[in-house]
Amino acid sequence: MSAVFEFDDLPSHKPEIPEEEDDTAKARDLPLDEKLYEVPLDESFISSSLTTTNLSISQRKVTLDDFEILKLLGRGAYGKVMMCRHKESNQLYAMKVLKKASLFLHAKNAEHTKAERQILEEVRHPFIVQLFYAFQTNDRLYLILQYATGGELFTHMAAERMFSEDVARFYLAELLLALEHLHALGIVYRDLKPENCLLDEAGHVLLTDFGLSKVSIEGSRTNTVCGTAEYMAPDPLSI
Repeated sequence: MSAVFEFDDLPSHKPEIPEEEDDTAKARDLPLDEKLYEVPLDESFISSSLTTTNLSISQRKVTLDDFEILKLLGRGAYGKVMMCRHKESNQLYAMKVLKKASLFLHAKNAEHTKAERQILEEVRHPFIVQLFYAFQTNDRLYLILQYATGGELFTHMAAERMFSEDVARFYLAELLLALEHLHALGIVYRDLKPENCLLDEAGHVLLTDFGLSKVSIEGSRTNTVCGTAEYMAPDPLSI
């Protein structure tokens, strides 16, 4: 596996940054490695701009300039997800953009982001969203992900109000297969909810957002209470 975000090279202490400065300003003073890295590329992806002579698939590089931003898909506390188009191939992707300044003010967030990238790089499954590229600029981290044209399962649930048993079984079966694959790799997902289940163009589930996931050690157990409160079992919340 190739390294992508070298968080270990960054300072572990909290930088002294005035609260009133925006995140872009916060990032300027962080001693970051500006080198861009890339995860292995799927061989089916064809792009004349990325097929430089004598470069293997895992050595091909992309930058932000290779993509055209089309629209905002969603926004979170530490970044946003945008629909983008690869200029040479015309392929659509979901671009997850994370602000380094926001992440590195909280060590756990940086570790979660690093773990998410590593897990997505390792996992290949038809019901789990695929990572194609990961690279960085001086103040942003970028994950180029499979674009799910069907949107969130949550949106479809809200529109239908209630799924039939057959439809519910269909989605549950695909989610169980995705989770089974993760567990076989020693990965604990820890944030299962309809908002993290996307649908592709054929209506199949794509599990996404591995920010709270963890690679477990065989024979050990995780003790951290995490997830989305509205979807958690009551037992951990009462501890």
